[in-house]
Amino acid sequence: MLLARWLIALALMSLAACRAPTRPASDIRVTVEADGQTYTLRVPAGTTAREAVELANITLDPLDRLEPAGYTVLTDGAHVRVLRVREVLETHEEVIPFERQTVRNEALPEGETRLVQQGVNGRKRVTYRLVYEDGQLVARQVVSETVLQEAVPEIVMVGVRSPFVPQPIPGRLAYLNAGNAWVMDGDTGRRRPIVLTGDLDGRVFRLSPDGHWLLFTRRSDEEGKINELWLANVDADTPDLWDLGIANVIHFADFSPKQPKIIGYSTVEPRDAPPGWQANNELALIQLAPQSRKVLGPKIFLEPNAGGVYGWWGTDFAWRPDAQGLALAQPDGIRYFRLGSEQPETWVAFTPYRTRADWAWLPGISWSPHGDVLFTVSHGLPGVTDGDEADPTFHLIAYVPSLGRALILAEDVGMFAYPVASPPLPGVDDGAGYWVAYLQALMPHQSDLSRYALMVMDRDGSDRRRLFPTEPGDMGLEPQRVAWSPAPLPQSGNPAIAFIHQGNLYLVDTVTGRVQPLTGDGQTTRVDWR
Repeated sequence: MLLARWLIALALMSLAACRAPTRPASDIRVTVEADGQTYTLRVPAGTTAREAVELANITLDPLDRLEPAGYTVLTDGAHVRVLRVREVLETHEEVIPFERQTVRNEALPEGETRLVQQGVNGRKRVTYRLVYEDGQLVARQVVSETVLQEAVPEIVMVGVRSPFVPQPIPGRLAYLNAGNAWVMDGDTGRRRPIVLTGDLDGRVFRLSPDGHWLLFTRRSDEEGKINELWLANVDADTPDLWDLGIANVIHFADFSPKQPKIIGYSTVEPRDAPPGWQANNELALIQLAPQSRKVLGPKIFLEPNAGGVYGWWGTDFAWRPDAQGLALAQPDGIRYFRLGSEQPETWVAFTPYRTRADWAWLPGISWSPHGDVLFTVSHGLPGVTDGDEADPTFHLIAYVPSLGRALILAEDVGMFAYPVASPPLPGVDDGAGYWVAYLQALMPHQSDLSRYALMVMDRDGSDRRRLFPTEPGDMGLEPQRVAWSPAPLPQSGNPAIAFIHQGNLYLVDTVTGRVQPLTGDGQTTRVDWR
């Protein structure tokens, strides 16, 4: 037994002799580098990098950082580096280079160029955040930008081949092409741009009654805005634009027919859900002061309201020629609002059309030149409000306020007939007569998908004539509001209508039926003629 104990003790002593000698827990050597100096010190095992720096009596600023990270547990021989971090804000004024834009013009000979607008660089104030580590720049970030002066793009007009023969026309014909506004002055060959921003959305595109101003909407990228309402001076030699400070105009904005410096409009509230807005259905008026470029108002004449059945889509308005009131087109009827009254009065009620989609149907409306008749479209029979909401029949009607009743002028025209009355015609009823243009659906019972034929008739619905397309099998027009010439054509002495077909602007003589294309690039979307 004694021998066994002796052998065990000898074995334990041998194992102990084989183990390496251990250092005390404080015997860990590390080096710390900071501010160009190196410090060597011993620290307890398990010490972190940040603790080692503190043991070296080195003060850290809030932005300073360590290599390795401060929470790293050090081992014997470890090296810790202190990086001094400094942030600086610097502000500089910088140049915004102007863009170069090219505009095709069929009125110029092919290959000819003309400088429409001289480019001008803009200016902006930029604030940068600079980060230095031990005096070396390691990061440069933009903190803020403030535009001091917007850059003005250089616009060069390039002539392209045009197969169209110029023709004298009365008044001014404005058209929207590729997001820009153009005007023809007295001749289809004399064309000039009046808005070249490329962002007109076509929601509003109206010439003032005197032809001196163009009212239009521009797309907006600003949060909470669908578009913005602007004016352009049509008389200016170079584009002259005026921001009216009004946003989200979808259905209506137009000049007063008696006072072009007064504009009525209605707005919507943007929404994420389709169709992208909730209509306010209000009517507001502003007054312009062109000399000072000030907008007076708005004055609210009709407060925001639900707008009846499917009122979320909105209300369209049309000034009465005497400017005493406006007609309202809504999904369930036609109403009239006299300025200064409290509420609109219902003129024609009908069954609203259920589209089963994220849009609602509004009837087109147009006054006679004297304001004694309102031309519009009724879903089903006028006065019937409890009919089938899916009924595919739509009739062109005339409402006569003095009679208090609606007369059907043309049956089964389709939902997008958009009747438009002409100005008084010199050769009709001693200058008191007029005609009505409208669109006739080629598939009346599928008029939401159908193309249309351009028709014209007398004011009582008689003498209907098809102007375009001339052949029954030809492709019809997309739904649109056509524009009458403000006076007869100088060459023929006949009234004319401007319309759009396959993206091009056309002119048709309403007596001879002669059709003339005015543009050929396929990018025209709206037209107005005063």
